[in-house]
Amino acid sequence: MTTATGKQRNPIARVLMGVLIFQLGIGGLLILGDMQGLRLPSFGPDAPRLTEPVRPGDQRRTFRPDRDRPVTQPARDPGELPNRLVLTQASGTTYRLEGEISAGDADRLADLIAQADPAPETLILQSPGGSVHDALALGRVIRREGIGTQMLAGEFCYSACPYLLAAGTIRTIDETASVGVHQHYFGQNTFLPAAFAVEDIQRGQAEVMTYLNEMGIDPLVMQHALSTPPDQIYVLLPEELETYGFTQSSE
Repeated sequence: MTTATGKQRNPIARVLMGVLIFQLGIGGLLILGDMQGLRLPSFGPDAPRLTEPVRPGDQRRTFRPDRDRPVTQPARDPGELPNRLVLTQASGTTYRLEGEISAGDADRLADLIAQADPAPETLILQSPGGSVHDALALGRVIRREGIGTQMLAGEFCYSACPYLLAAGTIRTIDETASVGVHQHYFGQNTFLPAAFAVEDIQRGQAEVMTYLNEMGIDPLVMQHALSTPPDQIYVLLPEELETYGFTQSSE
């Protein structure tokens, strides 16, 4: 009986050891990728490009906003978006807020919004995303100032940008605008043990969910973000934008 039990344990031990080695290997690749600034390929089939239309159940697209744009062409071609947020007056109290969300943008844009004359009442957004922490901080400024947010036909708001969109006291989203979410990276390049990196990610996700709840958005929208790798984007359908509270029913 003892011999038989021992024979059963050995294969299990080998399987567990194999899993451990595999996990250590993945961890090593992640550390190496972080050190070299590399992006690891996603597992599973490649997602279609952003230029292909989305349908229910087929909403993941490759995330290369510098190369691909949504299917619907915007009325105004923004060209190459700046690598930091830029605030420009569109007309009257309506302003455009466009570009990547860079570290320090929250404080800088808070000052620009406070100095703008006339004071902004609506911000038209277009951004591939960027710094999550700055998006949350700037979003709270937008809400505090009572500013609405808007998405125009064919324009896009990805990654951390939907947190700015969520901040609007009134949110207007054209049905052909593209709003998308995916996994975020909350830490800095570091040699910290994996446990600390996981703790940092969990803390960041908790901060995001708390923020969404404050803005009246259902935090369940994060289920799509957490299941979509950083090199892909999950494009929310108009009915999902309504379900999660970004838009309201016209009824």
